[in-house]
Amino acid sequence: MPWKLASLGALLAATLLAGCSSTSTESAKDPVATDTGHSRCEAKAAEFTIGKKASPQLLEQARTRAGAQNARFLKPDDMVTLEYRSDRLNLNTDNSLVVTRVNCG
Repeated sequence: MPWKLASLGALLAATLLAGCSSTSTESAKDPVATDTGHSRCEAKAAEFTIGKKASPQLLEQARTRAGAQNARFLKPDDMVTLEYRSDRLNLNTDNSLVVTRVNCG
């Protein structure tokens, strides 16, 4: 009886591990670089925004110059996720919505 349980356990483990393997090469591609030609944003290119009042036009100009996929304003009390995205531009503002810091992530 223990032999049957051990065999069944080994079979179950092998089945679970086989489900975790992948033969696709799609996961190895960098979708950001493939789709747009940009893989990272360059915060230095958006530093011209420091000291300026936040506006949708300023955000789009900064995003374009930095080569970022998307951009956002972050106010002092905004909650943000801990994920890091190299294709996202962050424009940090003070309470008066004046840009104080630029970074990617």
